[in-house]
Amino acid sequence: MERTIISFDYAIKNILRNKANFDVLSGFLTELLEKPVNVLEIFESEGGAKSKDDKVNRLDLKAIIDDGEPAVFEIQYFDQVDYLRQRLLDTSKALVEQILSGDLFDFKKVYSVNIGYYSIDAVNEYVFIANRSEFKGVHFDEAIPFSQYLDPRTGVSKEIYPEYFLILPRKFNEKIKDKYGYVVSDIFTEGTADKFDEWVYVLKNSVVKSKFTAKGIQEASEKLDVLKMTPQQRAVYERDRIIDMSQKSQIYTAELKGRIQGEAIGLEKGEVIGLEKGEVIGLEKGEVIGLEKGKAIGSQNEKEEAVIRGHNKGYSIDTIAEFTNLTPAQIIEILKKNGN
Repeated sequence: MERTIISFDYAIKNILRNKANFDVLSGFLTELLEKPVNVLEIFESEGGAKSKDDKVNRLDLKAIIDDGEPAVFEIQYFDQVDYLRQRLLDTSKALVEQILSGDLFDFKKVYSVNIGYYSIDAVNEYVFIANRSEFKGVHFDEAIPFSQYLDPRTGVSKEIYPEYFLILPRKFNEKIKDKYGYVVSDIFTEGTADKFDEWVYVLKNSVVKSKFTAKGIQEASEKLDVLKMTPQQRAVYERDRIIDMSQKSQIYTAELKGRIQGEAIGLEKGEVIGLEKGEVIGLEKGEVIGLEKGKAIGSQNEKEEAVIRGHNKGYSIDTIAEFTNLTPAQIIEILKKNGN
């Protein structure tokens, strides 16, 4: 049995901020951090969305968990060149916000929980962890823990370096295939999945299986059940989904057009025409064509081949002229010479 639930991003925006539903997020963090977690408070983080458009590509909030530790959530839908730098900034802000003027630097450890619906160059892995647990000696095999005693009398040290989690639901694959490529089972049936895999499955599919036992996950199936929405709630939810899909489609379309325009002209199975020693220069908006240090492409034969291949692929004479440094008249002459 499976139950379709509200998408996790919509739940974070509209439902999980309700104190009555903190158990869902508490369960999620319990399985992720592998320790009992209780969410005590939720509010917008410093970088919270300010408008409908802002939240299309990213959505964040900050949860305060046991002992006052902040967990900063970030959901990202499309690739971004400075994505990891922003995560560093968010955790730094969460640290600074804890410091009051005149106090000791007695801040709590920050957890950065990032859910990315794109690959960010991952090949197979779907859950990554980054932290720094110690200083390593350069000359001798020594290490100093990245923690500190604020009161030596207590003998209690605290980990102070932020811990980063990167979760990529679309890289998650629960299916097990045989040597012929046929699906024969899944990791949940085989018992090879861990508890957090159940949550990743939910993040990917917005579906909860009745056999899932991860903490908070069955609470999610009850509280986020689409079928339990009132007609008014369902209408709002569906309208939000349509707006989201439309805006995400616009972003994707713009990116796709950019990639197409940025592809080298005259590709043949991904190989750039007219490269000399594989070097390329950038055209406007990062487009590459295949010049070496601004010099004209190769020999005359190479230029003629580039013109013919470009023509066969349907590029205009002006476009061919742009990447060959030939005039339109020269291009027409080459085409006529080769029977085009």
